[in-house]
Amino acid sequence: MARGDALILTGFMGVGKSTVGARVAERLGRPFVDLDAEVESRAGKTLSAIFAEDGEASFRELERTLCRELSQRDGGVIATGGGTLVDPQNRDALVECGTVVCLTCRRDELLRRLAAETGRPLLDGGDPAAAIDELMAKRGATYDALPWHVDTASRPIDEIVNDVLDLVAARRLTVRHPDGAYAIDLGPGLRRHLGDAVRAAGRTASGAAVLVVSNDVVFPLYGASAVASLADAGYDVATWIVPDGERHKTLETARVVYDALAKGGLDRRGTVVALGGGVVGDLAGYAAATYLRGVGFFQVPTTLLAMVDASVGGKTGIDLPAGKNLVGAFKQPDGVLIDPHMLDTLPDEEVRSGLAEMIKHGVIGDPGLVTGWTNETGRGDAMDRMVEFIERSLRVKIGVVEEDPFERGRRAVLNLGHTLGHAVEAVGGYRGRHGEAVAVGLVAAARIAVRVGIAPAVLVVEMEDALSRVGLPVRCPPFDVGELLAAMEHDKKRVGREPRWVLPRAVGDVVPGCAVPCEVVREVITEMGARRAR
Repeated sequence: MARGDALILTGFMGVGKSTVGARVAERLGRPFVDLDAEVESRAGKTLSAIFAEDGEASFRELERTLCRELSQRDGGVIATGGGTLVDPQNRDALVECGTVVCLTCRRDELLRRLAAETGRPLLDGGDPAAAIDELMAKRGATYDALPWHVDTASRPIDEIVNDVLDLVAARRLTVRHPDGAYAIDLGPGLRRHLGDAVRAAGRTASGAAVLVVSNDVVFPLYGASAVASLADAGYDVATWIVPDGERHKTLETARVVYDALAKGGLDRRGTVVALGGGVVGDLAGYAAATYLRGVGFFQVPTTLLAMVDASVGGKTGIDLPAGKNLVGAFKQPDGVLIDPHMLDTLPDEEVRSGLAEMIKHGVIGDPGLVTGWTNETGRGDAMDRMVEFIERSLRVKIGVVEEDPFERGRRAVLNLGHTLGHAVEAVGGYRGRHGEAVAVGLVAAARIAVRVGIAPAVLVVEMEDALSRVGLPVRCPPFDVGELLAAMEHDKKRVGREPRWVLPRAVGDVVPGCAVPCEVVREVITEMGARRAR
């Protein structure tokens, strides 16, 4: 294991670091180091004897030396002392070498556990309760600043270990933009750690107001756990539920969200948490960008489409009758938390909708995302493979949005399939699924690329095969050609009244900003099933 794979368990004395650490190490097949026990071994005496004979300063120097050594080792599991990470040198050394998880426990339970133990030099010779309160006051800010927390009070050890293992398995991607950067945390089970993730994002301190915006489908599934996690992290949580569906992504719905923000008392220290798919993310993000000229924003996407696309890059949007996302703002999130277990409750057709964007990302920059699916919807793939594909899809998008954060050049490639796709959505009254419309748009883009001579004919076969393999459409709905062409005139990427197309030359190679004669577009979409105007 390379450096950076270590797991560091920290927290107050008595929270169970040694016990949990040994069990986690056994499950992972990794070496385990109990830092206090290692100090005792090297000193040849107990902690109590070190404190009594040599003083706390001597103990801390031994601890500091050991932290430097452990930070250079291959990945293992390290259980620190309760005060180890209070020292900035120790904290810097260990945080850099892996995942840090802070174990927590209620005060009354700590008192019960510690009353039955001996050999705690910082508790000897006085009132244990007073000593605990004094130490917690000194160490609390250090613990609070750590990214992940797992409660150990009144819980089975296997449940605690599983929570820690979820955090070990999580993957972190960083998205850089002109004003800074934010993290995307990806891993099964991470939704239980939402409060930690919002706190670790750094904008919203404990005690601030948080508004969770969700819809009437998602909130009954995940709302209670999201609210509980945020409340446990110390936030004053309110919720607002919007109707499900693209047709509700309107200025009127945004106004209702503004009312909820005002009613909830959210000030500029607060954060809007989007819990849902792309529609919820767009609405919540637009509200966060414009309320009080900008408040915090955190994304918890619950659909595959939102996980790999809408939650990343900072674009928010509101639909108008004239077209999709014609009103919007750039609002970079403070963080994104993706729990693929949320896909377990997603209908198959919604999973397929997300696969369309993943295939699109594959055409842009990762051919394995085009050829990798081997079953109808991707559900048959193991969770670790789904996590891998989500990560790969995200890396394609991150690469593009970092290069062009405000859509002034390269970022236009992300609109592959969207010129016709958005028109199909608009003409269909936004009753269809975005991914299905994008799939049709991808085929149209491939066919046009062949027609204008920049791609070989086999590209259409490859595109249709990839989309059909996961159950996505490759034919245009039988909408009127004239209506589709008129809808394309309102596309955001048009120049004058002429839409600009992103065309693929091959899988992994696309060209943005292509002008395509209207007659070519008309012929292609008619061949694909659109109705000729009468």
